[in-house]
Amino acid sequence: MRLDDWKQSRNIEDRRGSSRGGGSFGGGGRKIGLGTVVIALAAWYFLGVNPLTILGGGDILSSVTGGSATSSSGYSTSGTTGQEMTDAEGVFISKVLKTTETVWERIYAQNGWGQYPQPKLVLYTGATRSACGVGQAQMGPFYCPADEKIYIDLSFFRDTGRRLGVNGDFAQGYVIAHEVGHHVQQRLGLLDQYQRAKQANPRQANQISVVSELQADCFAGLWAYELVKAGNVIESGDIEEAMEAAEAVGDDRIQKSQQGYAVPDSFTHGSSAQRVAWFTRGMKSGNIHQCDPSRS
Repeated sequence: MRLDDWKQSRNIEDRRGSSRGGGSFGGGGRKIGLGTVVIALAAWYFLGVNPLTILGGGDILSSVTGGSATSSSGYSTSGTTGQEMTDAEGVFISKVLKTTETVWERIYAQNGWGQYPQPKLVLYTGATRSACGVGQAQMGPFYCPADEKIYIDLSFFRDTGRRLGVNGDFAQGYVIAHEVGHHVQQRLGLLDQYQRAKQANPRQANQISVVSELQADCFAGLWAYELVKAGNVIESGDIEEAMEAAEAVGDDRIQKSQQGYAVPDSFTHGSSAQRVAWFTRGMKSGNIHQCDPSRS
């Protein structure tokens, strides 16, 4: 990605100097034992399930509809906000976030939706508090709808590069654009719709989660479409990096790599083929109204 000409976002909250790597899970009158943490991390590693779903005592989206959020003392909840990053990783993340802001401002304007409400992106190390519970590095990037913030420990990108073979700056951009996609879902009321659908049809909860994730992939594709159209950001091999990243985090690929077979009914994010297909759909169409997996 060529981002030299891009300014940094003012929506980075840098907690890397104040995050704690240790501590215990708790809050809301419920203690989380080591066994639960192990199960949560295994769910993330094998199935792509956000451990906050388990550690928070229910679906992470319950916070949108009035569910209680898990909290813990001793974790930083604030950091430097609005200042430019000076380290290479921070500068890159900040500029990528700026590209998403520009893209979604344009899409909002095209559809007459008013001003795009930009999310904050929290950089942390080890562990930090969110309105959805305690986030830890092992969980990977996540979006918390209760505070409308994206949380990333940058060690995630190094770990996935080593474990899954997902490398490249555009692959990292895809991950951020996917999480921003969840923010757009939140602001458009789609996360509420998915949560109500899960409550009405508990047996279909996994399938509904897949729809939500594939839509976020399609939204990431819209971001890629706009950058391709800009003509001065995308470099040779960038799109392939995003495709490889989408394929690598497919539920079937993760399950097969860990247990030798896939269980489609347990998918919560979609298969590799689905994730690539919906990212591609957004990237080729450039039309947000084409990003509705529930109708496919």
